[in-house]
Amino acid sequence: MLAPAFSAACDEAILVARNEEKVPNTLHLYRRNAPTISMGHFERVKEVVDLEAASRHGVQIVRRMSGGSAIYTDQGQIIYSLLIDRASAPGDPVRSFEMVCRGIVLALEGLGLDPEFKPVNDVQIGGKKISGSAQLRRWGVLAQHGSLLVDTDLDIMCEVLKARKRPRGDMTSLREELGYVPDMEVVKTAIVRGFSSAFGVEFERGDLTEEERDLADKLEKEKYSSPEHTYLR
Repeated sequence: MLAPAFSAACDEAILVARNEEKVPNTLHLYRRNAPTISMGHFERVKEVVDLEAASRHGVQIVRRMSGGSAIYTDQGQIIYSLLIDRASAPGDPVRSFEMVCRGIVLALEGLGLDPEFKPVNDVQIGGKKISGSAQLRRWGVLAQHGSLLVDTDLDIMCEVLKARKRPRGDMTSLREELGYVPDMEVVKTAIVRGFSSAFGVEFERGDLTEEERDLADKLEKEKYSSPEHTYLR
């Protein structure tokens, strides 16, 4: 599991390395070691976060590199980042979201469920959201990251996000859909297989390169851990 600020820094470090063609198209899977609100780059913290509730529950805040809406993540979620060259994806955002989200759809089908892509950027089961995503196009790279709800605390999510101050009946998780909490490694394997099938490729397991890790360490310290960046707006 990764610290929230370091996980955000890793996404940007991989994007830089992919743009410079130092690494291939990359699928990065991780979990965060603390409950976290991931802010869209252009959002205002006080407009979307209940700061008192976040403090009470020990929820950290990071501002990610992509736009979109704030999301709540905890140890009960698996987060994915897919970083590919832009030429591999449709130019139309909805079509590119659908292309990438197909990896999650196939992963859930592999777990015996019946999901569907819901434009613009969600995956649902029975009309309830189980995965959302955000996208960034920078230089020659398309980056999409999202989360899959496995056993997340939906009650805390609704407390800390102002947009979710309502009954949580429009959300679901693998625990609720399967009737048990699946092993995280089983879910990760399903995600890898889903993306492999969606893109017709085989992913090779790997770690950050030394250059990616050095940049991630720098970005974590100077950017993503910085209150000036987090409370930019």
